[in-house]
Amino acid sequence: MSETIHKAGFVNIIGNPNVGKSTLMNALVGENLSIITSKAQTTRHRIKGIVNGKDFQIVYSDLPGILTPAYKMQEMMMRFVEEGLKDADVILYLVEPGETKYNPEIMERITKIDIPIILVINKVDKSTEEQVALTLHHWKEVLPQAESVLISALQRLNLNELLLKIIEKLPSSPPYFPKDDLTDRPTRFFVSEMIREKVLLLYKKELPYSVEVVVESFKEEEDIIRIGAMLYVERESQKAIILGHKGKAIKRLGTESRLAIEDFLEKHVYLDLSVKVLKDWRSNELYMRRFGYYEK
Repeated sequence: MSETIHKAGFVNIIGNPNVGKSTLMNALVGENLSIITSKAQTTRHRIKGIVNGKDFQIVYSDLPGILTPAYKMQEMMMRFVEEGLKDADVILYLVEPGETKYNPEIMERITKIDIPIILVINKVDKSTEEQVALTLHHWKEVLPQAESVLISALQRLNLNELLLKIIEKLPSSPPYFPKDDLTDRPTRFFVSEMIREKVLLLYKKELPYSVEVVVESFKEEEDIIRIGAMLYVERESQKAIILGHKGKAIKRLGTESRLAIEDFLEKHVYLDLSVKVLKDWRSNELYMRRFGYYEK
């Protein structure tokens, strides 16, 4: 592979929360690596997806949405964004029609870095030509050095055009990962993310943001995979909500999570979910590091 691939680089996807970064990441990679919900701040970690072509390798990164941190976990999420600005070979700055807000500090850094930037306007299939034109005009003033591509990640509209622009801007380099690698994350990580995705979908309001999922056991047998996962919450009242009346809520969570994991692993799964209170874990740096909120 090193003899054929002569262009390779890190392409980092950034933008405000809830603009479809995870949808774009999954569409570009061709696999559901990043969880997708209608809730903002779904992505907590830096998730890499690897795409190999005949003579190129692209290492995509789905980064957390840019926000002003309110507690320790969000501070560490923003560290992933900072790292993403440092090591990127190409930046995809993702917005959607009608979006004008941005973080001035992050934008100042972006405008000063000497790497290619592609402004990607997503969800154009759901917008009028006037909305798209006004959005494009606004962001051309904010990011004058950026090239632009109009896409719909969900409908896969113009993704090939975007891919060609990315390949054109990749630096000359041997590949960073073996050709069979899809991501740098272990299977356990994706299992925990699938469970967390179901938490985001099944529980309301702020509760999902107080939940962390850790896969504590993963035993692969001939006909089945036995998985034990712990859901950490911050308060006893949150634990009661996760469990639900007579355990009905966590039973539903377990069933829907198991089905998603079985589809991903293509094997029967036995899933055991438990809940534990870890007071104010989102504000404790020790817990943050334990849960992987730092670049390894």
